[in-house]
Amino acid sequence: MTRRLQPVAALLLVAVVIGVPLWLVVATAGKSQGEAVDPDLTPPSSWHLWENLRQVWVDADIPAAFLGSMIIVVPTVAIVLIIGSMAAWVLARRTSRLTATLYALGISGIILPPAVVTVVLLLRRLGLAGTVTGMIGVYVGIYLSTVIFFVTGFVRTIPESLEEAAQIDGAGPVAVFRRVVLPLLRPVLATATILICLYVWNDVFYAFFVIGGRVDTLPLNLFQVASAGLYLNNWHLIFAYVILMSLPLVVTFALAQRKIIAGITSGAVK
Repeated sequence: MTRRLQPVAALLLVAVVIGVPLWLVVATAGKSQGEAVDPDLTPPSSWHLWENLRQVWVDADIPAAFLGSMIIVVPTVAIVLIIGSMAAWVLARRTSRLTATLYALGISGIILPPAVVTVVLLLRRLGLAGTVTGMIGVYVGIYLSTVIFFVTGFVRTIPESLEEAAQIDGAGPVAVFRRVVLPLLRPVLATATILICLYVWNDVFYAFFVIGGRVDTLPLNLFQVASAGLYLNNWHLIFAYVILMSLPLVVTFALAQRKIIAGITSGAVK
């Protein structure tokens, strides 16, 4: 009896942990300004969700901030996936003390926090402070460890005979990786893509200190709009902004959820 109730209890716990904050966001975004002064779980007397979303879209200049986020997220994800997957393939196929040491250094970024002051000073010396290039470089350095960790575990589950067959046919290392290994990495790369997009898309800390407001991303735009007083105590507009900012990630996750689950189980468990 207890074993039968455990899955039900787990589902209820997940529903409470995820459902309550989600309902708070949606309900507050659908309220009028007077009802949203003190955000709570009560539903709005009349829904104003579409009106609030439309107002935020126009007043906060969402399209420009969305473009700024895409300019940073897309190159970051592409560079991290390419470099991380190539490094992980080499680290997974070679067994030596040097390789083990390099792997430990490669994934150390998951545990060790980056030194923000040092990063900012280094970017200033390189002339990259306040630039998109500098911001992309910071994100690549931070999240490269995540890709190496996931992809290395996944590559070890791929039979080496596939690569040996391609080498017998005359394929070089680049051709083997591009034609044999890379297509098999789609599930784990989908997982890494979602994780990195989630981190970079919602980041305001590094964007604030490195870019300094020169590039308008969605989280940075929300911070600037709220701190400027436009949305001061207008919780219905702030939560409406959060919904618009989260929609691209929600859609991406819904479309790639099967590959994400396969990537997590194959890359992190095996």
